[in-house]
Amino acid sequence: MSSSRNAWATASDDVLLGQCEIDTYRASGPGGQKRNKTSSAVRLRHLPSGLIVIAEESRSQHENKAKALVRLRKACYLQIREEILPETVSSLPEWSTALNSEGRIHLGRKNPAFWAAAGVALDALDVAKARVSDAAAWLKVSTANLIQFMEEDPKLWQQVNVLRARHNQKPLKSS
Repeated sequence: MSSSRNAWATASDDVLLGQCEIDTYRASGPGGQKRNKTSSAVRLRHLPSGLIVIAEESRSQHENKAKALVRLRKACYLQIREEILPETVSSLPEWSTALNSEGRIHLGRKNPAFWAAAGVALDALDVAKARVSDAAAWLKVSTANLIQFMEEDPKLWQQVNVLRARHNQKPLKSS
């Protein structure tokens, strides 16, 4: 897959930050007096993709910038679709490393490879016009295994249903 998405998502922090406009601001809400006196909240605008992420939980601007970078990488996989060929999607390294020896998806969302595999799954679902059974067949996994994988993260599940709506399919219900 010739992928700007993968290049952005796997770039070093410095390279990725160099592609962003960085805004700092004072976050409102709980956190004590210090929170309202320092501009610790961070908004990253990734110029090549147009993605915008924020982090404002911490009173440390440095920590919020690190959290925003993590969110930007996830957003790349969730929001940016790559064109794929159904007959070759299962052999993409981002996907093939997600499968165990029995051919089942074995990644939890804390695994660093989870988001790259999620991006490929969403790409396949998009090409399949949001038909999960077709996407699963192209990815060489069972429909149930693919659904279970996509349910692993709420934002991933939400994006699945965004794709389904875009392709005039009914939303999937969580089990």
